[in-house]
Amino acid sequence: MKILTGNDLKSGAVVWWDGTGWSVYVNDAVDVGERADEILAREQSARRVNAANAIEASRDANGVRPAHIKDRVRALGPTVRPDLTLKPADPEIGNWVI
Repeated sequence: MKILTGNDLKSGAVVWWDGTGWSVYVNDAVDVGERADEILAREQSARRVNAANAIEASRDANGVRPAHIKDRVRALGPTVRPDLTLKPADPEIGNWVI
């Protein structure tokens, strides 16, 4: 599966394409298939997102998981304090990244 990620131009937050807009939650990401370049061009020219790109990911019962560790870290949120991540109540979150 191919998903889109980038940074929100207003807040700088890591965002994921959900099919109609950008979400801070990776589990909202949708498979864009062959439409990646078209969507990226439109969204970057509209200045809604910066440094956007298409990445490989998979979806299972636990949600969407980016293929590369760099993108899994970006999806989780700050790594300096686990209580500030997007999944602070999940005691197994460290296993999701690695």
